[in-house]
Amino acid sequence: MTELRHRGATEKELQHQNSEDKGSETEGKERDGASDTETKSDSGVPEVPVPADDTPEVLNKALSGLSSRWKNWWVRGILTLAMISFFFIIIYLGPMVLMMIVLCVQIKCFHEIITIGYSVYHSYHLPWFRTLSWYFLLCVNYFFYGETVTDYFFTLVQREEPLRILSKYHRFISFALYLTGFCMFVLSLVKKHYRLQFYMFGWTHVTLLIVVTQSHLIIHNLFEGMIWFIVPISCVICNDIMAYMFGFFFGRTPLIKLSPKKTWEGFIGGFFATIVFGILLSYVMSGYSYFVCPVEFNNDSNSFTVDCEPSELFQLQDYGLPPVLQSITGWDFANTIPGHGGIMDRFDCQYLMATFVNVYIASFIRGPNPSKVIQQLLALRPDQQLHIFNSLKAHLTEKGLLPALEEAA
Repeated sequence: MTELRHRGATEKELQHQNSEDKGSETEGKERDGASDTETKSDSGVPEVPVPADDTPEVLNKALSGLSSRWKNWWVRGILTLAMISFFFIIIYLGPMVLMMIVLCVQIKCFHEIITIGYSVYHSYHLPWFRTLSWYFLLCVNYFFYGETVTDYFFTLVQREEPLRILSKYHRFISFALYLTGFCMFVLSLVKKHYRLQFYMFGWTHVTLLIVVTQSHLIIHNLFEGMIWFIVPISCVICNDIMAYMFGFFFGRTPLIKLSPKKTWEGFIGGFFATIVFGILLSYVMSGYSYFVCPVEFNNDSNSFTVDCEPSELFQLQDYGLPPVLQSITGWDFANTIPGHGGIMDRFDCQYLMATFVNVYIASFIRGPNPSKVIQQLLALRPDQQLHIFNSLKAHLTEKGLLPALEEAA
């Protein structure tokens, strides 16, 4: 009996202790829930929604009998051919159409990244986020495209009065537009959501830095000559395709954990295939002035033209190898989207490549811009212009160039 009473008391104590533990757990959960809610209202980040399969229904039905691996192969292949065909069409349409296509791609990439931000923070109903994001996109594009037009189409800007006024005060107008957007952002701030709103302000500006700035560099490369636009983009496309091909058929060794489907075989195969492709494409395109000449505005025809005498950079040169290499080789080198992810997935490397090409052109290719020099000269006072004219005349006379020009005239 004593044992039974003792056992019963013990069970009651255990039940009481368990109920207290459960109560404390419930209290803890409630406290944690409250703290989570408080944290969420200021710094919580919900998971980004996973996009659904966007493969067209026609392809799904046609490839329904294949395994997922081969189905993905055919989807990627068909849409890759479609995108390459579209790429050839826009190249044929000329540089101005290419510029508009770059602008459209830029807007789509910006939309994809901003939509991610909006999906993450949508539950907090932050005011004006989308409006301000697109407003800042407009401001940055106005600034960059205005700079480009002034640099490359100076004669057109000087001929049209509205363009001349906009060009003269371009940076002031751009700054005023941006300052207006910043004031709108400050006015949209809501208590308890300051941190989130500044997160999204930073999100927008980092997106502008990645997408708009680098797409602007693509436009600069394009105006220097279509070869600087087509070859880098084509090399990225070739690398993407060939890395997938080599990885699909020969891939065995994983490359990185971040992308488990990528393999060393695909990486190495894509690397060498891209080098060969880049050399051959550059060789073919350098023989056509349409691809190597910069885009200019012709006052006589009142249109944009691509016509010039190709520089020595695009002419074949003979380079001798060191004797040691000649003895080894024995010959002379001088004589020889569904299935793809979003738009940003296809153009992330393009933006990085455009930045490299722009730096390369600025460092090794581009010289002083005559149009920009003339623009700066015309903005000077008459006495300053006369001083520069006399200095230039004296310099040319000393070099012996001015008399030769006068005799020829």
